[in-house]
Amino acid sequence: MTTLKNLRICNKGHKYYKSSDCQSCPTCEQESKPDSGFLSKLSAPARRALIHNGITTLQQLSKFSEKEILKIHGIGPASLPTFRASLEENGLSFKK
Repeated sequence: MTTLKNLRICNKGHKYYKSSDCQSCPTCEQESKPDSGFLSKLSAPARRALIHNGITTLQQLSKFSEKEILKIHGIGPASLPTFRASLEENGLSFKK
């Protein structure tokens, strides 16, 4: 089965094709990706999910348990090792 991709144009005029309902423009996502910090190590969906929930620093992330973070739409188990490593590097951990 072949999935039909639709041509879309974002607000900045970038043209891209998507087969899902996701409205994020891949070019805009790449442009907004941080150059450093723990957010730069995450996939675009995980990064968007954290930012949407007001989590932009490791200190903010450490106020949540792993279970709470996994309940956020866009965060999956594959992100946990990156979170843990970043927290540990900064002397932090998830809430117990």
